[in-house]
Amino acid sequence: MRTYLIRRFLLIIPTFIGITLITFFVLQLAPGNPVYIMLQQHGGAIAADAATQEIIEQTRAQFGLDRPIWQQYISWLGDLMRLDFGTSFRDGRPVIDKIMERLPVTLELSLISIFLTYLISVPIGVYSATHQRTWGDTVTTVTLFILYSMPSFWAAMLLIFFFGGGQFLNWFPVHGIQSIGAEGLPWHRWLIDHIWHLVLPVFCLTYTGLAVLSRYARAGMVDVIRQDYIRTARAYGFSEKVVVFKYALRNSLIPIITLAATLLPALISGSVIIERIFSIPGMGRLAFEAVLTRDYPVIMGILAISAVLTLIGLIISDILYAVADPRIRFE
Repeated sequence: MRTYLIRRFLLIIPTFIGITLITFFVLQLAPGNPVYIMLQQHGGAIAADAATQEIIEQTRAQFGLDRPIWQQYISWLGDLMRLDFGTSFRDGRPVIDKIMERLPVTLELSLISIFLTYLISVPIGVYSATHQRTWGDTVTTVTLFILYSMPSFWAAMLLIFFFGGGQFLNWFPVHGIQSIGAEGLPWHRWLIDHIWHLVLPVFCLTYTGLAVLSRYARAGMVDVIRQDYIRTARAYGFSEKVVVFKYALRNSLIPIITLAATLLPALISGSVIIERIFSIPGMGRLAFEAVLTRDYPVIMGILAISAVLTLIGLIISDILYAVADPRIRFE
């Protein structure tokens, strides 16, 4: 196992380089000039005179945009090896500072969503698999397909309309992650206020993954409970609960574990719209603003972190394979 983990960690290096290389070159093909956008933000319209063009060329040289693309990538990768993500084109702040300000918020939303997704989806999948062709299975299947077909931004707007002070109820706040002045509240009231702000965005980040994982859990369970060793366990007189949860469930977790590797990066990327709608200062909102302003260092920093999370998630999934099914051997 140790040799396998060493090989996988070493494989992260060329994989990460390949991901960032493709992303960096594709990013250069996006329309819009970051220098023009920068100057427009600070000085309004750009004239076509020689003085303005000189300013543009100086700005390009200042940020290294006058060099060939491959040189820009090598320079960025070298800085990244020193954990230097560069400086933002938009405000000149270090990219790592901007990301570290937003990362805890997005990780909190994502980890809570992942926890709730698995906590709810696995029991639903087990129930559907053990109650096939019943009314409960039918209602569960239809409900999950409806949830899966609902775009997250549309669901967010409906929740705001019905429960966030729209035309009906005003149960939940829809801006930020805490109320104004919440810092001065006692810790228990601050915690309640914080949780109350997270209810709607966490729901929007959870329900799609919940629908997908529930179907995978059901399919895995249906396949396992038809195996001969499950019939043998029942023939030995074990209770249905022992058969399902001790023998069947553990062996049906492989598809669920596979999806876990990409769930966190998917939630981070999917939080772009949700954080924008609910005015949450997270990584998704930062990425959205960086794309609009062609802030390449910020975009690449966020993509680099997402790539690392994905690769680490794949390694964790491989380890969990052997935990869930001892028959799997790394060799």
